Amino acid sequence: MRSQDRPRRGKNERMLSAGQIVALQDRLTRLWHQATQESEAAAGEWLDLVERQHRANFDLWHIEDEARAPRVSDAELAAVKRRIDRTNQLRNDLAEELDRMLLEWLAARGLPRTTAPLNSESPGLIVDRLSILTLKVYHTREETQRKDAPEGHANRNRTRLQILEEQRADLAGCLDALWQETLRGTRRFKLYRQLKMYNDPALNPAVYGEAANGNSGSAEA
Repeated sequence: MRSQDRPRRGKNERMLSAGQIVALQDRLTRLWHQATQESEAAAGEWLDLVERQHRANFDLWHIEDEARAPRVSDAELAAVKRRIDRTNQLRNDLAEELDRMLLEWLAARGLPRTTAPLNSESPGLIVDRLSILTLKVYHTREETQRKDAPEGHANRNRTRLQILEEQRADLAGCLDALWQETLRGTRRFKLYRQLKMYNDPALNPAVYGEAANGNSGSAEA
């Protein structure tokens, strides 16, 4: 490899650590379920962004629970659905921002190599999946400790918990492997925009169609 093609190495090659991310998500999930709902100072801009993205998933999880409440009214359900849409948009925006930050960090080091094979999933999307798995782990563990649960409930959820923890460990390993391969120049990833349409009034026919009907109705009146 020619010297000008060789990736430039920086002092902090680690930048991304799946173990550090999972530990932070676990810690924040426990903290946010306490009455204070306070956060903690993340160690640096990258982990601060990981925290914000996890918070969006945390909020989305509990807003969706509100939508499933048995006695929720139609009006309340409509309001909750709009909160779900807004929070899900934020969640996806922050996952993209994670990839953007990593790509900027890599670009300063001559990475990723444009000739390297392309990975179909980006680190930001994997961090998002880890976030959701962390919430599943937390709530499934809660179900193993429920005092009022029916017979067999705890054992069934202990089995589910083992599966979830294995899946999360596997996914964390895949994230670390992708990052290390990217640093070595043997793998690359791209920023994939989600381009959600439902929140854009110019792209959602249920929104612009109603607006058009309303305008025509006004003209006819």
